[in-house]
Amino acid sequence: MKTTEAIILAGGFGTRLKHIVHVLPKPMAPVNGAPFLSFLMKKLAHAGIQHIVLSTGYRHDKIESFYKNSFENVKISYAREVEPLGTGGAIRFALEKITTHNVLILNGDTLFNIDFEYFDTFFCAKETMLAIALRQEKEVSRYGSVSVSETNKIIAFTEKSQAHGEGLINGGIYLLNKNWLQNLPLAQVFSFEKEVLEKLYKNNDFYGLPFNDYFIDIGIPEDYERAQREFTTL
Repeated sequence: MKTTEAIILAGGFGTRLKHIVHVLPKPMAPVNGAPFLSFLMKKLAHAGIQHIVLSTGYRHDKIESFYKNSFENVKISYAREVEPLGTGGAIRFALEKITTHNVLILNGDTLFNIDFEYFDTFFCAKETMLAIALRQEKEVSRYGSVSVSETNKIIAFTEKSQAHGEGLINGGIYLLNKNWLQNLPLAQVFSFEKEVLEKLYKNNDFYGLPFNDYFIDIGIPEDYERAQREFTTL
């Protein structure tokens, strides 16, 4: 795999899980005795990622004191938000810690068991600035949907309120060109989904690669409980 650095967005409040995780940031929610974030980073370590930047905010101390500077021989750095920057602002802030041209970006509350090397090969072959790992779902209304052409070029995003039935969803894993995102004329605080994906796809060749691999988003209590049943120990 050519990409060796990753950013994990780990600053979520976990509002819908507060009665379960209390004072922990959502990615630190325990699953069978280990933080959810550890399962995610283990996947990255096995894929060959050598440096992970954890984008933190709410209760950043809980994450930093637990992982310190490494996880399974993977170097860990921190991009700590003083004030919430939105997903886009958080990514751009974390990019200051990235030293390579391309970077893998993941949501810290989602585990999508894709083939990272295949995704990386796809990204490089398309010579694109941005690629998204997509997941086929029987019901897309919780997430919204993404449409792609025969060449996997993204041709539409449909909002949650208008998306129904079977389709492709944004799986929360991206590969992107660091310099391209840093040079976009955007505010300091912005949504990556709204201001980059949904606004810029029409004038840029963004690509989506569908996967059918295991997918779980622990943002709601039902799926958090499902993780307890389905995850094995680290």
